[in-house]
Amino acid sequence: MTPGVQDMIAAARRPAEAVLEHVGPGSQIVANSSNGDPATVLDALEAAGDRLDGVRVHQMLAPRPRPSIEGKIPGLRHVSWFLSPATRDAFRAGHCDLVPNNFSDVPRLMRRSVRPDLVIASVSPPDRHGYFSLGTDATYSAAFIGEVPFFVEVNARMPRTFGGNQLHISDVVGWCEADRAMAELPTPVATDRDRAIAALVAERIPDGATLQIGIGAVPDMVLASLHGHRELGVHSEVFGTGFVDLVEAGVVTGTRKATHRGKIVTTSALGSQRLFDFIADNGGVEFHPVDHTNDPWNIAREPLIRSVNATLEVDFLGQCASESLGSQYFSSSGGQPDFARGAIMAEDGAAFIVLHSATHDDTVSRIVPQLQPGAAVTTFKNIVDHVVTEYGVAELRGASVAERTSRLIAIAHPNFRDELTAQARAMGYL
Repeated sequence: MTPGVQDMIAAARRPAEAVLEHVGPGSQIVANSSNGDPATVLDALEAAGDRLDGVRVHQMLAPRPRPSIEGKIPGLRHVSWFLSPATRDAFRAGHCDLVPNNFSDVPRLMRRSVRPDLVIASVSPPDRHGYFSLGTDATYSAAFIGEVPFFVEVNARMPRTFGGNQLHISDVVGWCEADRAMAELPTPVATDRDRAIAALVAERIPDGATLQIGIGAVPDMVLASLHGHRELGVHSEVFGTGFVDLVEAGVVTGTRKATHRGKIVTTSALGSQRLFDFIADNGGVEFHPVDHTNDPWNIAREPLIRSVNATLEVDFLGQCASESLGSQYFSSSGGQPDFARGAIMAEDGAAFIVLHSATHDDTVSRIVPQLQPGAAVTTFKNIVDHVVTEYGVAELRGASVAERTSRLIAIAHPNFRDELTAQARAMGYL
């Protein structure tokens, strides 16, 4: 490390409460999410709550409950851009806000409507050139590097990663230290339904495909079913533990990708410690801002893109409610619409929306004539490609309303098919 860089790093080292020097009345603060959440910096802001006036913290995925999220810090308001277990109840109680968005558009929306004064994030220790890494979460925060000052928490356990997520000390107004274990996701327990859905998707993924697959039981089962494939690539919003086995088995090589050839491209990593160890100092994995990874035009440049995302409910037209049941919000749109659109724009792309045909006790169908009143349409009918339940695959692109309806009824739970058919006829769809 050169003396000049050393001096800059030493001069910027401050206690967490020094963040208050960069916060004034009405300040708009962008906080990184998931494992990029700067807990010690947020603790310092909350501890000084009686000195804050009209300050807002914008965050996509808060990992833990906080007094400010629960409306207990009058001068500090939490604004969620994607609900999590830590924010759902607070939002429903009116203690925090929710901003609807497509994930790819978050940096642009924040620039236009928020105009952030400061970005706070958890980062890896600096390298000898004076660069911190945003580690597991480039997401929207990386988009502000060089535009907005950063105050960061250096977590000794944050893996150093590469890509468009490098933050130089010259862009940092202060940094404090932390030594906090990375939050891991529990391994989901797969059901027979999950395995059936995964098998239907996996058999439609060709050799050489580029994958966008999320996290959860079905995505894990899809990845576990691909060990006989060759030359797969990854261009995914989230990079999960399920990919690691495929990389180490030589199945994921990226050699047939059209962009970032030979590289895994993502904006976030969520999973186990094994995953965090895998991405640490791994030049084969690149983290880029979400307005790059989730840009439909960038996604479409991969001719064999295969996108797999989950939903809660699908109606006869193919509209997908993936963030709410009725007006009861659970999350937000995320990147599902981005990848659905990018996949159908690609030369030979395909997108799969997966869901169980019914609730766990088979009392409520998830294929419905119309979405519940108040439901948010996450992925609208014109860009939905394939819908998959444990009973089959409904191909919707280019299909008429009658064809869509009959194909979706065919993959509904058998308990509901007669009733759904009668409802479709009453609506004039069949």
